[in-house]
Amino acid sequence: MTFEVGNLVTRYSYKHDVIFKILKIKGQVAYLKGCNVRLYADASLEDLKLYVMEERSSDDDIDLQIDCLDRSEYFYLPGRILHIDADEDYLKRCLKFYHKNKVKVVGKKIQEDEVYTKIRSLLNEYQPDIVIITGHDAYYPKKGKPTDNNCYKSSGSFIKAVKEARKYEKSHEKLVIIAGACQSNYEELIKAGANFASSPKRVNIHCLDPAIIATILSMTERNKEIDLVSLLAKTKYGAKGMGGIKTNGMMYVGFPR
Repeated sequence: MTFEVGNLVTRYSYKHDVIFKILKIKGQVAYLKGCNVRLYADASLEDLKLYVMEERSSDDDIDLQIDCLDRSEYFYLPGRILHIDADEDYLKRCLKFYHKNKVKVVGKKIQEDEVYTKIRSLLNEYQPDIVIITGHDAYYPKKGKPTDNNCYKSSGSFIKAVKEARKYEKSHEKLVIIAGACQSNYEELIKAGANFASSPKRVNIHCLDPAIIATILSMTERNKEIDLVSLLAKTKYGAKGMGGIKTNGMMYVGFPR
């Protein structure tokens, strides 16, 4: 079979668990990016199978089960989101998801290792209630223990960015930070000051997982504590992929409308 850049494919060796897009072909090797999962990979062409898109509901059609807002009497000010993503495709998809759910958001494409140098100025400019720091990551177990940041592609950069954001706002209640990507160093991200992070079990995460958490927080009243277990269950891989601390919503409610 002949493959071309842009084809959607799966891998025989991984039992077709992830759908990829071919970014580049060099010789008999294809370089891939996950369509739904924040993952880069490469594979031999003989390991690939062309994926035929089925007619099914989109992964973006997620029922967040957010309480209906009674607009007849009250007005609502959802929490503002700053979404920083190293991947333009995933950023666009997340922005589409936010807009569908009527959340106020600013999106910025910045490479993982550059975020910590720019995040303070972005926080000063946009003054968000919630900031997401994500992109691509990977854990390389052959390099050492899971606690060693040198075993990760981007976790060290994410941690530095979280620490810079916490210098801007120390309170976890005033600024919610969601950080990490596939297989990130969850424990160190939480220690650095993130409210939510990936990945407790060093698994891949869906590209929308950080956006799902941010949207629910944005649309929940400030005096209401989020049900942490139920919140994480709304993400693709649950508590294996995302974890965090108990956090209140970030939406103001006013009266009269």
